[in-house]
Amino acid sequence: MTYCFYICVCLCLVIFQTTIIPHISLFNNVYDLLIPFIIYLGLFRPAREGILFTLVSGFLMDNLSGGPFGLYLTTYFWLFIVVKLVIKYLHARNNILLLLIVAAGVLMENIIFIASSTMARSDSHFFAITIKTVFFQILWAGCTGFFFITFFNHIHKKLEQWFNGLIRDWGIGDR
Repeated sequence: MTYCFYICVCLCLVIFQTTIIPHISLFNNVYDLLIPFIIYLGLFRPAREGILFTLVSGFLMDNLSGGPFGLYLTTYFWLFIVVKLVIKYLHARNNILLLLIVAAGVLMENIIFIASSTMARSDSHFFAITIKTVFFQILWAGCTGFFFITFFNHIHKKLEQWFNGLIRDWGIGDR
C-alpha cells in the first residue's frame, strides 16, 4: 500500500510539474515540487522505503528534464541524506523546522544546479536572472512547503488506516 502511494504521488507531481505548471504564468518561478515529497520521505518514513523512491524520482526527473543526466538524482539523494541527518538532532514534527527545511532544500537544489550550469558557461546576466528566480522559489517554498509535507503525511496515514481496516474487515491476516 505504501509503495502504491509513493508511486501515485511521484507520478502526479512529475506530470503536474512538467505539463501543467509551465502553462500557468502565476507559477513561472515555482520550485521543484518533488522536493517536499523527498523531504517528507526523509522526515517521516524509514530510510529503506525512502531511498528507493528518492532514487526513482531523481531518475524519472533526469529523464524528463532534458538537463545533464544525474543532476536530479544527485540532488534528491543528497537532500534525502541531509534530512535524515538533520532529524537525528532536531524534532521532525516542528512546524518551523518544516518551513526552513523545505526552503533549505530548494536552496540546496538551486546551488547544485547553478554550480553545474556555471561549469558550462559564465554569463553575468544569467547569474542575475538566476538569483531572482532562486529568491522567488525560496519564497514559494516557505509559503507552500509546509502544507505539501503535512498533506502527504495526512493522506498517507489515512490511506494506511483505510487499508488496514479493509484487511481487518476481510479477515485476510487472521489465518
